[in-house]
Amino acid sequence: MSAASNPVDVHVGNRIRLRRTLLGMSQERLGNALGLTFQQVQKYERGRNRVGASRLYDLACVLDVPVAFFFDGLPDRGMEQDTDVVDAAAGMAESTACVAPIAGVKEAGRAAMPVDDLALLSRRETIDLVRAYYGIEDSGTRRRVLDLVRSMSA
Repeated sequence: MSAASNPVDVHVGNRIRLRRTLLGMSQERLGNALGLTFQQVQKYERGRNRVGASRLYDLACVLDVPVAFFFDGLPDRGMEQDTDVVDAAAGMAESTACVAPIAGVKEAGRAAMPVDDLALLSRRETIDLVRAYYGIEDSGTRRRVLDLVRSMSA
């Protein structure tokens, strides 16, 4: 077993846990929907096991999000094509930038979600607040609650 999980796997796992929790879904229920045990879901959420492409697609379907949701907040890497490396069969340039470690990568342009914000969104209190807020059926009342909370935080 490796000593540390890949930071991308940890990020994807955190996003799986965030969405599952926002939906009020247990690890067991998610596992059943995917044909997995809750222990396997737990390993995905902790980043201990890498999520394959087909499993990620299944997760996106069950959790009702686009696949890109799981990567939100990661810096864009490897978007520039390095024409030195070409896949002759496909005739497409293959980027070598994705082999760079995630730590210390600073991207110009799109700003990644700060780690503090991601941690804040993953807190049980935040999830409970969001769930209760969207449990208010009347949109006018929701708006007044939002205005109240904003006035209290100022």
